[in-house]
Amino acid sequence: MINVVFVCLGNICRSPMAEAVFRSMVQADGLEKQINVDSAGTSDWHIGDAPHKGTLEILQKYNISAEGMKSRQYVKEDLDAFDYIIAMDQSNIENMEAIQDRQSPKLIKLLDLIPDVSQKDVPDPYFTGDFDETYELVTKGCQELLRRIKIENKL
Repeated sequence: MINVVFVCLGNICRSPMAEAVFRSMVQADGLEKQINVDSAGTSDWHIGDAPHKGTLEILQKYNISAEGMKSRQYVKEDLDAFDYIIAMDQSNIENMEAIQDRQSPKLIKLLDLIPDVSQKDVPDPYFTGDFDETYELVTKGCQELLRRIKIENKL
């Protein structure tokens, strides 16, 4: 099983959006028995909360399920539990490195996977209010991530 976790600050906007989008792509490709998907936040602000209303609305708009999703905090053990740890921005990387007391090549910023994007951090719609922009960037990043996983793991 290939384990993927998406990480943002609070785990109510960007990372659950990425989790839901990526899971739908994995299911569409029939790879749900090979790829497990999760999300987490580096803060403890929203533990146990459902995704943000704006995230749920954009996912519903595109007929993507967020059923059963609840926020959780990224923990040190996640570094060993996941094969791909995908951050939404640079501060998420720095926060995870502080939690686990080391750097790791497993930590990847989502938008670093997209060669032709000028942005390097997925904007947080909790602050910007622009869930459409976040969805567009998350979708592009997830497409590239899935392509990379399929190549690297010969799926």
